[in-house]
Amino acid sequence: MLSDIEIAHSVKLKPICEIVQALGIEDMDLVLPNGNFKAKLSLRLLDRLADRPEGKLVLVTATTPTRYGEGKTTVSVGLSMALNRLGKKSAVVLREPSLGPVFGIKGGAAGGGFSQVLPMEDINLHFTGDIHAVGAAHNLLAALLDNSIHFDNPLRIDEREIFFPRTMDMNDRVLRTMVVGLGGRANGPAREDGFVITAASEVMAILGLSASRQELKERLGRILVAMSYDDKPVTAETLGGTGAMAVLLKDALKPNVVQTIEHTPAFVHAGPFANIAHGTASVVATKMARRLSEYTVIEAGFGSDLGAEKFVDIVAPAAGWQVATCVLVTTIRALRHQGGARDARKGKLTDLWQGMNNLLRHIEICRTLGLEPVVAVNRFADDSEDDLRLVRKYCAEHEAACAVSEGFARGSEGCVELAEAVVRQAEERPSEIRRVYELKTSIEEKIETVATKVYGADRVVFTPRAEREIRRAKALGFDHLPVCIAKTPSSLSDDPALVGATRGFRVAISAVNVSAGAGFLVPVAGDMMLMPGLAKRPNATGVDMDEDGRITGLS
Repeated sequence: MLSDIEIAHSVKLKPICEIVQALGIEDMDLVLPNGNFKAKLSLRLLDRLADRPEGKLVLVTATTPTRYGEGKTTVSVGLSMALNRLGKKSAVVLREPSLGPVFGIKGGAAGGGFSQVLPMEDINLHFTGDIHAVGAAHNLLAALLDNSIHFDNPLRIDEREIFFPRTMDMNDRVLRTMVVGLGGRANGPAREDGFVITAASEVMAILGLSASRQELKERLGRILVAMSYDDKPVTAETLGGTGAMAVLLKDALKPNVVQTIEHTPAFVHAGPFANIAHGTASVVATKMARRLSEYTVIEAGFGSDLGAEKFVDIVAPAAGWQVATCVLVTTIRALRHQGGARDARKGKLTDLWQGMNNLLRHIEICRTLGLEPVVAVNRFADDSEDDLRLVRKYCAEHEAACAVSEGFARGSEGCVELAEAVVRQAEERPSEIRRVYELKTSIEEKIETVATKVYGADRVVFTPRAEREIRRAKALGFDHLPVCIAKTPSSLSDDPALVGATRGFRVAISAVNVSAGAGFLVPVAGDMMLMPGLAKRPNATGVDMDEDGRITGLS
C-alpha cells in the first residue's frame, strides 16, 4: 500500500494561478504566489468580493478521538472534492499543521491517502512561515516585557503577576516551567517563566479571529501581559509593542491557498488547537472561501465537545455566521476504544456496541448546539461490513443521517454518498446554531453550562487559584467574554482515562486565563498542559531525506 507521501508525489499539481482562476479570482494582482503551488491572497480581495453572496458553511467535527486522530481532515478534503464532483462549487478551509504533532504522535494534518492537500511536505513543515511569524510576534512581546522590568521597571510591573509566557512550535515538556534571567544583573532579573506551544499562543488565536489589519492591531493591543503593583493591567499597547507585532504578522494575516489531490481549492490558514484555543482556521480565509464557493467545508478541531462547541459559542458569533449543516466524523477504531477495547484495531463487536454511547453523546452535543449532524464513518481498510452496518443501524434508530466515507482509499468517488447526504441535509433540514449560554451570565455559570450541557458533568469545582483568577477577571471587566475551556480531547470529561459517554463526574477548573485580545477567557480543566511533550517513540525519528531532497516518513 502506498504511503501518503508516495501518493502525493504521484500527483501532477496544477500551477496555483490556475487553481485561483478556477475559483473565480480574475485580478491576478491580488494573488501573491509562493513558489509554483502555493499562494497568499491579498486582503483587498475581501473588498472586491463584498457584493457576492456567501455560500453555505459545512462544519466538520468528530466523536472523541484516539491519540492518532480519526481523519477529520481526510473527510473534510474528500467531502469538498465530492461536492465539486456533484457539480457544487466547493472549497475546503483547514488549519495550518503544527510541527509539534507532526513530529510527535499524531503526524501531519494535510489529510491522507487520496484525500490530501498538496504540497503536503510544505504544508506540514514550514509552509509559508505563518506559524513562525506568530512565534516571533509573541516572543517579541515577551522580550519587551522583561526589558521594561530590567530598565528600572517604569510601569511598576509586578513580577509575581506576569501572565504572558514564551512560545515555540514544538513539543518540549522541559520548557513548561523554567527559570529565566540567570547569570547576573545584565541578564535579569531572574524569575519563573515557561513556554506554551505556538498553537496555544493568544497571538495565534488573534491571527485566526482578525478579519482586517485594523482589527489585528486592536486585538494585539488588548493582550493582557501582567499587572502592576497598584493593580493596573499592563497590555501590549502599554508596552508599545502593538505596531511591531502587527508588522511581523503583516503577511501572516493573508490567507494561503493550495490544492487537493483532485485540484479542489484549499484555504489553509492559522492553526489554533481546539483543546486549548478555539480550534478553527482563520475568519478571513473562511470569509473569502464563502464568497468564492457554494459550499465551504470547514474543520473544527477534535470532538464536538471542543471544536464544535467553540465554533458555535465563539467563532460563528464573532464572524456573524450561520452553519448550513454539520458532519460528525467517527471511526470503528474510535468507537471500539470508547467501548473499552484494549486494542481498538482488533476490538470485539461488543466493544463497538458499548462505544456507540459515545457516538450518541456527540450527536446530542451537536443538537444542543443547534447542529443536525450527518455521521460520517471514516472507513479504514480492515473495517468489516458487519461493523459498518451496526453503525448505520444505530444512527437510523436515533434519526441521524449516516454515510460511509472512503475518501482515503478512493478520493472524491469514495465520498459521494456523504456529499449527497450533506446537500440533502443542508437543503431539507438546515441547522440553526445557538450558543449554549448567555454572555451576560457569570463566568462560573458559563463554565458550568458547558460542563453540564456539553460534557455531561454533574458539577464543576474551582481551585482557589481559579477562584482568585475569576475575581480578577471580573474586576477587570472581562466577565462578559465567552469561555474557551482548555480540556483533554481524549475524553468527554477532564480525565483522559474516562472513556465512553461518561456521566456522574465533576470537572475541576484549575486556572482561568484571560485572553483579552482574542476575546475570550480560558478556563483550564484538570491537568491540561499548554505545552505537549513528545512520545516515547516520536514520529520525528522516522522522518528523513535522500540526496535528491525527497522526504520520507512524513504523513
